[in-house]
Amino acid sequence: FADRTNPMDKHLEIMINKYGLASAPVAPQMFASAGKEHMEKYGTNPEYFAKIAWKNHSHSTNNPYSQFQKEYTLDEVLHSRKIFDYLTVLQCCPTSNGAAAAILASEEFVKRHKLQPKAVEILAQVMATDYPSTFEENSCMKMVGYDMTKKAAEKCFEKAGLKPTDVDVIELHDCFSVNEFITYEALGLCPEGRACDLIDRGDNTYGGKWVINPSGGLISKGHPLGATGLAQCAELCWQLRGLAGKRQVPGAKVALQH
Repeated sequence: FADRTNPMDKHLEIMINKYGLASAPVAPQMFASAGKEHMEKYGTNPEYFAKIAWKNHSHSTNNPYSQFQKEYTLDEVLHSRKIFDYLTVLQCCPTSNGAAAAILASEEFVKRHKLQPKAVEILAQVMATDYPSTFEENSCMKMVGYDMTKKAAEKCFEKAGLKPTDVDVIELHDCFSVNEFITYEALGLCPEGRACDLIDRGDNTYGGKWVINPSGGLISKGHPLGATGLAQCAELCWQLRGLAGKRQVPGAKVALQH
């Protein structure tokens, strides 16, 4: 806008103070800066971010609705075109268009129309916005939403009476590989600074503790912004109904959407 400040000005200020501003797209810069902070804090190897994109591109080959249908090697992910710093094009969500709709019904409606086998129950929902810590701690991880995710997840698990270990399948907001990585820690799937261990154990894919982004995630399924949340919701409904075909998570009973 010419007559008012950009809604992201305070967020960008943190990144500029910490790492400066480059002549590159702003969103990848913000998330790459969050990853850089994690690397400085915990000694994280950026190859782990690429491993997440590799996993999501692999998952999407079983999703007929996915924008990317091709499987890539880890090497191809690491050496694809650079977008910003260590973030390569295969670690970033693509340009996408899409639309989505959902039907929300009361329990009474479900019973009246005998839809129980199809119905998926929402146990808890929480929405959070920026906290003072987003702006006061000079942290790029917090600037991209770490605390919002952490607080929302804690409240959600409390409301549902569940723990992260009770969850079977997760669709989360991997706009960039880094965001999926730090979201593992924010959701309480592992302690802070230990997302690499979770990846090494294979706990984010088939055969591990959780299957995370079986759809291929935003990186591979596509990220049509407004429609993205409902696309995640649709994927989890199919998983809970046992209708996910080749990408079905065996025995999925509890799903988490971020």
